[in-house]
Amino acid sequence: MSVDLHTALAILAMGLATYGTRLGGLYLLRFVNVRGRTRAALDALPPAILMAVIVPSVLTTGVAETVAAGITAVAAMLRLPMLVTIVVGVVSVVILRGVL
Repeated sequence: MSVDLHTALAILAMGLATYGTRLGGLYLLRFVNVRGRTRAALDALPPAILMAVIVPSVLTTGVAETVAAGITAVAAMLRLPMLVTIVVGVVSVVILRGVL
């Protein structure tokens, strides 16, 4: 396998851009007093972004994956440890793909 110079530079540039935006956000928020509704909105961002990424793939892949995602969500709502929740999700999708 050979590495294309343009591909490597693109990956490096994307990594630097991601790192830069994170550092920029941390730097700018250092001067802002975040409380109340603003804090609640910022705390809600990570799960909202995660759902925006996960839901389209869950709903377009197939019945087994959709049902397994629901089972995994229930395991997460039961406050099971993260590793147990992941194992529940993987095992349920494997079993459901075999059955369905």
